[in-house]
Amino acid sequence: MAFSRPVPGLRVTVAGMSSPAIAALDAAGLPYRVIRHGPVRSLAEAAAARGVEVPDVVKTIVVRRGEDDHLFVLTPGDRAVSWPKLRALLGVSRLSMPDADAARAATGYERGTITPFGATTAWPVVADERLRGREITLGAGEPGVSVAVDADAAVAALAATVADVTDPEPAR
Repeated sequence: MAFSRPVPGLRVTVAGMSSPAIAALDAAGLPYRVIRHGPVRSLAEAAAARGVEVPDVVKTIVVRRGEDDHLFVLTPGDRAVSWPKLRALLGVSRLSMPDADAARAATGYERGTITPFGATTAWPVVADERLRGREITLGAGEPGVSVAVDADAAVAALAATVADVTDPEPAR
């Protein structure tokens, strides 16, 4: 696998636009591979377009704890946030998911492109323990673009709390 290394002083662009996510990955010194895949309509399509299995497509979920208090939860593509587990981990009785406008205001990213890397606020990150030891793909802040990174390195760079915070995705 070919990963990119940061180049000091290089202005980073993805899909012809400046990308805070790629700049943040470079600033963290994380090796990564950019994947340009165009629009996708499902996790299965995203996995196929990225050349990975569904669990390796990581969903970045924005969670609201309170007024102007959010966090990111990283979940494997085949799993869903377990609200009871997450509330217990955080020691709170109530959490919610912001609507699309509030998520954009909290992160600087549109839904479907959200990543903790380069977000307008460095909210705390919780990563499901099943991400460890894998290569994962994350949104890169732009539609149709993702990055492949080593999960352990990404979790360390984000100073994420790692815990069991998911359940299997419900059957549809």
